[in-house]
This record gives sequence, structure tokens and C-alpha cells, in this order.
Amino acid sequence: MDSIVERRSIRKYKDTEVSKEQIREIVEAAVKAPSAKNRQPWKFIAYSGETKNEFLNTMEAGLNKVSGAPQLPPDFKRLLSDAYNTLKIMRQAPALIAVVNTNGRSPFENITTDRRITEICDTLSIGAAVENMILKATEIGLGTLWIANTFYAYEELSDFIGEEGQLACAVALGYADEAPDPRPRKPFEDILEFRD
Repeated sequence: MDSIVERRSIRKYKDTEVSKEQIREIVEAAVKAPSAKNRQPWKFIAYSGETKNEFLNTMEAGLNKVSGAPQLPPDFKRLLSDAYNTLKIMRQAPALIAVVNTNGRSPFENITTDRRITEICDTLSIGAAVENMILKATEIGLGTLWIANTFYAYEELSDFIGEEGQLACAVALGYADEAPDPRPRKPFEDILEFRD
């Protein structure tokens, strides 16, 4: 329970390397997560050093391509600005783990209803795995940031990664250089309802 309470989204990192052994330990926790029909629809690709820079340069190129599109809606401009900010945070973190849904399809692809249901279940499974990852990282003294802004450069990053499936998210990983206060949560009476 301690790591659940102590976990924070970290946006500032120290320039201290994360070892491959630490990453293995974190991914070992990830794969202990439950998955729909035990499909285990995940692959984890860890980046550091120059390959992390290449990943982030690819993401930046994708963001630049999208931002150059004419007549972006105002909400999209705001979200894209947030994605550029996330990119800066990712550059600070010494390691990055891309999480691929090995059964997934591109979010831009039309799929059948039964395929969509399977994909939703697999996405939930990946969410459980990522939660295990970030809790294990917290337990061993590392900070994380769970990132979905990769979708703004989806095609570019998918080509860069070169894996079958859907890039579900990324997790920035490193030693925290900040200690954020807990974020506010919705009142309990708004989120739990008993029906006897």
C-alpha cells in the first residue's frame, strides 16, 4: 500500500542512470498483472542513451508534422502544446519504456465490433501492467511519468519502434528531482455508490 500512496507523476529527473537490472525488475512486476483471457498482450521496449534520443527526435518530428497542419481546432492546439511539454520531460528522464499492445491495431484503423471489444480488454490489461510498473518503480526509489502523448506522433513512433501491434503508451523513468504534493482527488461520495 505504501507505493500506492507515495506514487507521484514525476516531471523533473536527476541525471542519474537507471540500470538494466532495475528495468528488468520493473518489467517483471508488469508481467505479473492480470490480463484478459491471459493473452498477456504486451511488449516493453526500454530506451536510454542515444536510442532514447532517437525515439524522442522521432516523436518531435511527428509533433512538428501535426502542428504544421492547417486549421487545427483550438482544443487540439492546447493538447499539442502539452505534448511538446511532455517531450521536454521525457528528454530529462534517463530511461524510457515504450509499451506495445501486441494484439492492437492502429487507432486510425477501422476494426470490427468484436475486435474492438478485444482491444478494449487488452488495453485494460496493459493499464494493469503499467500500474504494476510504476508502483514497482516507486518501491525501488524511482520516479515515473505515464505518457499517452505519444499518440500525437503515432505513425512516426510506430515506424521507429518497428513492432507489430499498437504503441499503447510510454513511461519515463528515473530518479526524481522533485517531490510533488499529492494531487487532489474527487470526493469519495462522488465516486462510490452502494446499491443494496
